[in-house]
Amino acid sequence: MMNNPLNEVKRFVKQQGNPKELLINFMQKNNSNPIINNLIGMAQKGDVKQVENFARNAFKEQGRDFDKELAEFKNFFRS
Repeated sequence: MMNNPLNEVKRFVKQQGNPKELLINFMQKNNSNPIINNLIGMAQKGDVKQVENFARNAFKEQGRDFDKELAEFKNFFRS
């Protein structure tokens, strides 16, 4: 039976303690999309506000609530 990838990430984060680096490393190794690479660059520079603005706009375009889904994401890692 295959493990849920989010549970694997959650386990790794608990062991390593740095989700930001985990996500940046994963995205760099697994993505050739220039938009994502730009987001990675912003995150590496600590430009959290620009990354958040991008995410808010992307969620808005999809008719989704960024704040609600971010809270659910954070709760997932607390359990």
